[in-house]
Amino acid sequence: MELIAPMRLYTLSKRHFVLVFIVFFICFGVIVLIGIAGPEIITSRALPPISPTTKGNLTSPLKLQTPGLSTYNQELWLTCHFEQNSVVEIRKNVSMMVTISGVMQDTSVPNIRVYPHNHTRSLHCANRLCDEIIVLHLGYLNYTEYVITVTFYNLMSSEFPIKDVNFTLKMYNASFSQVEIWFRFIFVVFTFMVTCLFAHSLRKFSMRDWAIEQKWMSILLPLLLLYNDPFFPLSFLVSSWFPGMLDDLFQAIFLCALLIFWLCVYHGFRVQGERKFLTFYLPKLIIVGLLWLAAVTLGIWQTVNELHDPTYQYRVDTSNFQGMKIFFLIVGSVYILYLVFLIVRACSELKNMPYFDLRLKFLTGLTFIVLIISIVIIYLRFGANILQDNFVAELSTHYQNSAEFLSFYGLLNFYLYTLAYVYSPSKNAVYESQLKDNPAFSMLNDSDDDVIYGSDYEEMPLQNGRANKSKYQDESDSD
Repeated sequence: MELIAPMRLYTLSKRHFVLVFIVFFICFGVIVLIGIAGPEIITSRALPPISPTTKGNLTSPLKLQTPGLSTYNQELWLTCHFEQNSVVEIRKNVSMMVTISGVMQDTSVPNIRVYPHNHTRSLHCANRLCDEIIVLHLGYLNYTEYVITVTFYNLMSSEFPIKDVNFTLKMYNASFSQVEIWFRFIFVVFTFMVTCLFAHSLRKFSMRDWAIEQKWMSILLPLLLLYNDPFFPLSFLVSSWFPGMLDDLFQAIFLCALLIFWLCVYHGFRVQGERKFLTFYLPKLIIVGLLWLAAVTLGIWQTVNELHDPTYQYRVDTSNFQGMKIFFLIVGSVYILYLVFLIVRACSELKNMPYFDLRLKFLTGLTFIVLIISIVIIYLRFGANILQDNFVAELSTHYQNSAEFLSFYGLLNFYLYTLAYVYSPSKNAVYESQLKDNPAFSMLNDSDDDVIYGSDYEEMPLQNGRANKSKYQDESDSD
């Protein structure tokens, strides 16, 4: 058995446990309500419809100009959908060439890309309307206005009679960008305060006496600080792809650290004493490291291609993308199976060990609640199409309203805050640790109610287990 620093978890009564969960749900509910009242994330501006009769059956270039943009708009998408005269269902590939120019403040028009870009998009039409296709995506905005020239090739035909071509510009809502800045700042401040308080509460205990949960919280809280991204305002001060890539990197690091935390804690409950790197940590690092590598590689791949070609889409490179997605799903399945195995083993082996049983029940209960809420949010966002190609910089992968954004950020922050509170030592932890040895030994033979919520024999010596308890009872009866 390992010697561990006391945790507030051991001193909480049933009423306190209920109160902890109530406060968690209240905080999460408040942040969701604020998000519901917040602005829409994506704002759209439809450009005037273009008729084939005015543009020579769409064989001539179509010149489009964006309205005035600011850094608060963050990104820009140009989408297109066709209206056809026929109700017949049609599937075809559409070839197009796109040229992009940026308008400077002095009204000069330099070309962002020297060469035009030719790409093919798959088009599906039914009931006179066609699916929306993304013409281009700009990950950051260098100019206040853009001039975009789109040329279609072999678009009009007798089988595909087009009535109108509708272009739509989509960008981040400037009001939401301000909300995002403020709430990220608030989460950064609260996370910094929680991190300092947690470290302060453990200052009187040697690090080697910390429980495995306390050691991991000392890692996760600083990573949560990065997840909230204190450098996020740089996105609005610097016209570069770097702040956005840094934000994605911080999120991937924190989420993967959280995945490793679950594996290590559930395995660490059963493995006391020295945990060797090769046998304990290395297999977990390999599994989660592959997930992190796949996510980061996919993000960098998309970003680099978009920097060279704003019209790039991962669907163009279908074979490589499908291979990456299959790899991600396989490794993710291995992780889930491994985690379920560790949870089942821990529950079966530790159910009769009061303190370990309490630690196991609390972590599993809170984590299960967080996962259920996350799954519900994801399902409401993507529906049954979650496993389809809604990936990377597609517009469908972005939050649709402030509630989705704040619910995800708030959920993870409040989850870590709750764990930090429960795993930190209580005010009297130093005094109690001087009176009691390791609680895993001293309370091993007591009932769950005696261990967790106190008993009538708290003053009796605990070293000899039930024998001393019986002796204490006999002496009390004789008196």
